[in-house]
Amino acid sequence: MVTKEPMERVLLVDDEVEYVQALAERLEMRSIETLVAHDGEQALEIAARERPSVVVLDHRMPGMDGLEVLRRLKLADPGVQVILLTGHGSDRDQARARELGALVYLRKPVDLDVLLARLAEAREKVRRGRGSTAGDL
Repeated sequence: MVTKEPMERVLLVDDEVEYVQALAERLEMRSIETLVAHDGEQALEIAARERPSVVVLDHRMPGMDGLEVLRRLKLADPGVQVILLTGHGSDRDQARARELGALVYLRKPVDLDVLLARLAEAREKVRRGRGSTAGDL
């Protein structure tokens, strides 16, 4: 019997508690192990402790915004794959996210199938070696 290899752990970061909990449940139903943080500081603490391979990160949060979290995540682990989500982003924000090493910048509400495809893309990058850079994008 062939078993499906489990997806690497995904850290979900969003200050909208109900949104991130619902997203976590939908991913868990698809056998994707998730961790949840509700702000940037908590995300960095969890990332340092748990070393997720992929982070799905809200751009606009009180306190530390997603771009700063992205910058710090990439400093700590250049191979971590980050998918940035936003409800209010601009083209400039998207360009900055790419410069900082985000895999992709998606608008909320994100279609689950689109997110799953991007998670699969992130997983493949992790598999090929945790050393991908913004130049690969």
